[in-house]
Amino acid sequence: MSRQQLQLTVSSTRLLASAIGVAITAGSAGHMVFAAEKTNEKAPNNAISLDATSVVGEQDDTSYKTDTSASKKYTAPLRETPKSVTVIPQQVIRDTGATSLVDALRTTPGITFGAGEGGNPAGDRPIIRGFNAESDTFVDGMRDPASQSREIFNVESIEVSKGPGSAFTGAGSTGGSLNLVSKTAKLGNTYNGGFTWGSDQTKRTTLDLNQQMTDTSALRLNLMKHEANVAGRDTVDVSRWGVAPSFAFGLGTDTRLTVGYYHVETDDMPDYGIPLTLSPNRSKHNVDKPVNVDRDNFYGLTGRDYRETSNDSGTIKIEHDLNDNLTVSNSFRMSRSTLDYIVSNPDDSKGNVVNGNVYRGAKTRNSTSSGWINQTDLSAKFNTGSIEHNLVTGLEFAYQDTHNRPYLLTSTASGTRCNRALFNSGDCTSLYNPTPGDNWNGTITDSKAFTDTNTKTAAAYVFDTLKFNEQWSLNLGLRYDNYEVESSGFANASSTAPAGSFSRQNTSDLVNYQIGVVYNPLPNGSIYAAYSTSSNPAGETSGNGGLELAANNSRLDPEKNRNYEIGTKWDFFGDDLSLTAALFRTEKTNARINDPDGGTTQVLDGEQQVNGLELSYAGKLTRNWRVFGGYTYMDSEVVKTTLAADEGNHMPSTPQNNFTFWSTYDLVPDKLTVGAGATYVDSQFGNVANSVEIPSYWRYDAMASYRLSKNVDLQLNVQNLTDKRYFDQILQNHYAHVAAGRTALLSANFHF
Repeated sequence: MSRQQLQLTVSSTRLLASAIGVAITAGSAGHMVFAAEKTNEKAPNNAISLDATSVVGEQDDTSYKTDTSASKKYTAPLRETPKSVTVIPQQVIRDTGATSLVDALRTTPGITFGAGEGGNPAGDRPIIRGFNAESDTFVDGMRDPASQSREIFNVESIEVSKGPGSAFTGAGSTGGSLNLVSKTAKLGNTYNGGFTWGSDQTKRTTLDLNQQMTDTSALRLNLMKHEANVAGRDTVDVSRWGVAPSFAFGLGTDTRLTVGYYHVETDDMPDYGIPLTLSPNRSKHNVDKPVNVDRDNFYGLTGRDYRETSNDSGTIKIEHDLNDNLTVSNSFRMSRSTLDYIVSNPDDSKGNVVNGNVYRGAKTRNSTSSGWINQTDLSAKFNTGSIEHNLVTGLEFAYQDTHNRPYLLTSTASGTRCNRALFNSGDCTSLYNPTPGDNWNGTITDSKAFTDTNTKTAAAYVFDTLKFNEQWSLNLGLRYDNYEVESSGFANASSTAPAGSFSRQNTSDLVNYQIGVVYNPLPNGSIYAAYSTSSNPAGETSGNGGLELAANNSRLDPEKNRNYEIGTKWDFFGDDLSLTAALFRTEKTNARINDPDGGTTQVLDGEQQVNGLELSYAGKLTRNWRVFGGYTYMDSEVVKTTLAADEGNHMPSTPQNNFTFWSTYDLVPDKLTVGAGATYVDSQFGNVANSVEIPSYWRYDAMASYRLSKNVDLQLNVQNLTDKRYFDQILQNHYAHVAAGRTALLSANFHF
């Protein structure tokens, strides 16, 4: 299964808005266009809605800075929002050559990536400020929980909100959440596309076509085909394609309707990386690390392993302006996702690596997840005396059903300690010279075990920014959720429980809030102090391939989290450069842990905390010089847990230092641009015991683009410039995921 990666590098959108005599550019024109259409779609003549790729010649006016969120729940500009929010604009996505959500998120500090043992191999599992955020991904403000590796061909920008934020999102969002802003139809005709050739048989093609149909309607079509081998990994490849049409009616009028559809299919060779040394006296004083073998060693079975996914969603959104200060909107989305795979977990903690062997432990899943979500919002601007209000209130109802029936793999040989019979059956291979082409001669059947999980949510929320004067404002948010999870099915026998049917349920009433005070000492800067909360009910991640609602946690109340943050945000150089700084403390006060008194049940008696500093920058230093990135320091601690010996340890997948930098410079304005980036990630532990670790690393990237004509440009990206061997994910006792090696991508893009 050799893949090639067709990248039609969708040229980024550029929006030029004129205000107060100063040209303020958004680095993601697409994002700014989206925001402009959301806030002022009645006056399209006042906002340039051209796709960035149609004005590629105006690179000197393209910034990486974004001023407002696409989410109406942020009732103030980002500079006056008392919360750490980073917007990754389309221009950064394009310039860095990102082709997936994971690629794009590497530009933002404070985010690492978790490995999936069973439910979510190679899928998106971001960890934000030390806490799992795999179920905290949203598309256009609506939760998108299904397990998947997300593409970005239809993404205008990515909003990263950090710190507990259940007032905004509902259940979850302990460390933060992600909101993917989709490309949607708009007025104006733009035709953009590209083709990318690359190393390791990479080919990627994308098209982004927007056609105005009448004075108030338009259609947009995004297409993608991507195939590639993974640099530095033997026989590992990816293949995917997608289509995303959208239609908009009533643009520039009081009533606007948008209809969109999204479809993506993938067919990959899943890769669980390299096994750990599994020292017999593993401890925090004798830490296990990945086995010292060649980076390209692949321990899977090409004739058995596979990973296939599909994602379909349809969205309808209608907005109506009752007057200039009052807007009501309703968004409805239906979705269906499938995840089907068999993957080899190298040695799976079986202890063979000490003898130079690897046991191929099989992990499987065959699941279908479907559901719907409906949000109704009312946005209002009004005064009470001298106080200005920008208020949003709404209702949300959602339902999701996930059915999972894994496979039963039966080998012709027994046991897990490698012997001649297991080598002959294909269940074992050499640690130093693996043979992924081995013939595995076992059988694959549907397991008798299965799990059905239903999640129902009913919520109400309200947000308001109270502006007292030009210096002081108060930002408030409150949300109530009725969250119900039901799980039923048939379980295989285990060492602690017999086989049989089961049925479990957990219902939680969640009340979360956030409050922030903002002071503007000068028109271009703010200082804020904020407090926010979030809740993690039992079974929260069961719908997206995470932990199922289990017998040992189904009766537990939600985990509670809180965040204290003080920060400052400033715009410089004519508001073209944004600088932010924040000190934060995130606490989980009643974490689920195994009962210290023994048994299999869990109790709400743990405690975790992360103290940190975050700095970020985005925008232009000069007309031709753009920068984007930041630094996060995280001092994480397992304050209280099951084993007293683990208390005081660092939290898993939480590097102490994380630095990102990306910059481009127009050597010849409107012609030649060069860019470079650097990423540093500190060492990370793979478990609470801190006995498993992957080392720190630096990664470097570079790019150059050249405009051949008004309508055609070339771009070269080299990712992992020094071909650094590093690990970007680690899972408990099992394995470390190997990041891709040096990858070169040459794109030819057109814009009309």
